[in-house]
Formats: sequence, C-alpha cells, structure tokens
Amino acid sequence: MGQADGFLLYERRNNGDVLPAERITGFGEFHTPLSEEARRCQAARCMNCGVPFCQSAMELSGMITGCPLHNLIPEWNDAIYRGQDEHALSRLLKTNPFPEFTGRVCPALCEKACINGCDGEAVTVHDNELYIIETAYKNGTMKARVPERKSGKRVAVIGSGPSGLAAAEVLITRGHAVTVYEREDQIGGLLMYGIPNMKLDKQVIQRRRRLMEEEGVIFKTGHDVGRDTDFDRLRNDFDAVIMCCGAKQARRLDVPGIEDVKGVRFAVDFLSEVTKHLLADSLQVMEKQVKNKHVVVVGGGDTGNDCIGTVIRLGAKSVKAIEMMPKPPVERREDNPWPQWPKILKTDYGHEEAIEKFGTDPRIFETTVDEVISDKGRIKKIKIVKVSFDKGKLKKKKDSIKELPCDLLLIAAGFTGAEGYLPDAAGVATTARGTVSTKDLSFATEKEGVFAAGDMRRGQSLVVWAISEGKRCAEEVDAYLMGYSN
Repeated sequence: MGQADGFLLYERRNNGDVLPAERITGFGEFHTPLSEEARRCQAARCMNCGVPFCQSAMELSGMITGCPLHNLIPEWNDAIYRGQDEHALSRLLKTNPFPEFTGRVCPALCEKACINGCDGEAVTVHDNELYIIETAYKNGTMKARVPERKSGKRVAVIGSGPSGLAAAEVLITRGHAVTVYEREDQIGGLLMYGIPNMKLDKQVIQRRRRLMEEEGVIFKTGHDVGRDTDFDRLRNDFDAVIMCCGAKQARRLDVPGIEDVKGVRFAVDFLSEVTKHLLADSLQVMEKQVKNKHVVVVGGGDTGNDCIGTVIRLGAKSVKAIEMMPKPPVERREDNPWPQWPKILKTDYGHEEAIEKFGTDPRIFETTVDEVISDKGRIKKIKIVKVSFDKGKLKKKKDSIKELPCDLLLIAAGFTGAEGYLPDAAGVATTARGTVSTKDLSFATEKEGVFAAGDMRRGQSLVVWAISEGKRCAEEVDAYLMGYSN
C-alpha cells in the first residue's frame, strides 16, 4: 500500500499548529492542514506490511494499541496516495461513521502500532483521516445515507454522545426509525460539553446533526430520561431502547471539607459551562471567574490538559497541574518496546501554552492535594504533598508538604461510573465499577429490549471506543428486531 519506497523517501510531517502565543487569544481550532501534494506524500509512507497492526486493537501489557474500529488504514492511505479521494472516503466510512470527530480528538492508537514506528516515525494516520473527511465535506461527496426501505421498527437512544450517535447512525441506515433523547440543549454529549472548542469546533457537531436529520434521525434535546421523561413510557413506545449516557459520575478528592469550599469545581462541569457561554457569546461571565486568578488542576489526563488550555485563554494569572503518578521518561524504556503503547512523557497543547505563557511546565508529578485553605468560605491556598505507591496503596510523604496559591481548583481526577438515576428508573443492575451490567459478550441488559453501550457499559474511555461500542450495540439491536443483521 502506498508508494513502495515512500517510507524511505519522505519524512513524517504533521499538520501545522498556530503558535501558542497566537492561539491562546481565542477558542478556535489551531491545527493547519498540509497542502494536497504534501498529504499524498504522507500517505505514500504507508508500507505494504504483511500484518497491519494499525487496525488490530491488540492488548499488550494491559494497554490497547491499534484502532478499536479496525479502520482499513492501509487501503485508504493507498487511495490518498493515488489521488482517489472518493474511494478513500468509502473505505473510511466502512468502519468509522464519524471520522471528523476521531480525526480531531483521538489519541491515534493506530499510529502507536504502525510498523514505521518500530525504528522511525509512524505514518500520519490521524491527519490523513481528517483530510479524507474534510475533503469530502468540502467537495460535497459527504452526503446523507437515506435508507431505501423502512423496517417499521422504532428505537429510542438515550444520550447523544459518540456511542449514542454511532448507534443511531447504524440503525437509521438499516431502515429503523430512531429517536435520540438528550438532556442538554445540544447534542454531542462530552463532544459538545466536555471537549473544548479549540480541539473540536462545535460547528462540526452541528454539521453532522444536519446530515443525520436528513437521514431521518429525530433528536429531542432537553429530555432528561429517568427524571422529567418517564423511562417506562419510553420503553412502551419503542421496540428497543439503548442507554448511552456515559460515565459522568466525577471522582471526588479525599480532602476534608473540600466540598464546602467555594472555588472548587469538577473539570467537566467547568469546561461545559465555558462552552455554553462561548456559544451564547457571553464568555465574559467565565472570564470574571478566572482572570488574574491562580488556578490549580488536579489530574494529568486529557481533561486536565484541556482545563490548562481553557484557563489560559480566560486570563488566568498562573496555572499548575498536579499528578499522582511519576514523571514518565522522555524516550521508551527497553521494557516498553514497540508496538506496546509508548509510556513516555506527552507534552500536549495545554502544556505547550503554559510554557509559552508562564515560562515553565505546569506539571508537578507524584503529588496530591493534602488540605484546602479558605478565607470566608472561598479557596485561597492548597497544601500539596508528595506521594508514592507501596503495593498499590497511596502513601503521603508528610515532610514534603508545600503551599500553593489557589483561587480556583479544578478536579480532573477521572470518573467512577454512570449516574445512577437512569439505571434505577430502567430497573437494570449496575456493576461494582458503577457501569450498567449487561449479559456476557452482549450489550443487552437483563430487561427485555433494553441495551447499554459506550462509557455507560464500558466505563470512561476514549471517543473511538465509544463509537465502536455504539456500532456493535446497534448491530445486536438490529438482530434483536429483525432476527438477523448484515
């Protein structure tokens, strides 16, 4: 696939980035695409390898490498190289219904498994994918897939995040009538109100919504099933129900009195509020909360990084990010060989922007919050302490306690499972991890005609996994309704 000696002739070139000093002045996307000629050279680097690990989704040493959607990566790289953009689109959509999302926010598990990465630089799979879908939208070749025949079956999907959207897309193209219920005022779940605009412009979600509505999907926003919308009535009105409400129960910090102090926020709640004000053209409300304030972010994942980039754009006076885990090595260790997931230090866009703005990397490793210090009920400082792990148990080094100024503490420490009110209303069991319990190797719950998918079933994970879950669940629902699925 690709040019036979392309990987020898061309060096890897990523899409460009607007410089940090410029991009932090707004919330627009900041990646700049390569020219068409340069993109075809990047696709030419895809080797004719015997086993394309990029599409494998292998579990190695407890971590996944390779694409969970099993994208046909060598095929569409070859098509890009040969100038066959429409064919590339058809092969991409064969496995991935939403490449405009994954092409922006996926951490590219495919690239970690690329054979070029064994002793060089992986193929730019992530950027190539985005090129295919955005070229298709630009040229008008990305069109609604309206089913020719209707099945007469009706399916309700609760939740419009990536898993819910994927399930709806598969089912509508199979001829079923699909209605998606969303408690927020906009569809997208964490794509809309969790991932900042500079990573995923919300017009991209709205563009996809228009396409799905043209296919026949009905979206009902402002419907909180299990609270203001009765689940049993929904189940009676539809032939099947799929719950795709994510795992949004935020993990709390074990710090005495922290919940009684103003200025302590869960990260996703904060990011959601920022996006809502951005869309409403009232961002000054959030600027008042952040401008000239000392901000501390707890958690070293993608959400923590998004918080860093967001508060910088809102005018924070300083930002620090504390992480319990040790600082990863800059390069792979011998016990972490390719094609395992590379356990190396990742300096993401928010970290780059903090270095540009404040002159230092904001991250403080092997550290957690020990105490919150408030004044008149509002946070002013925090005490941080170095930590280590002994046989899996967290140990604090009490002689290492330091104070940090802190006017806003954002908790991005992960999630503990799904919110409980919908499973309760549906009468389905949950697991010890707080996810909806389903039958072995199935998306079906113990309640007839009720299914679960995405983070709500799997636990908090990546967008690409949510899409995979939604697709597979839809195939099971299709077979449930029709007796077979193609």
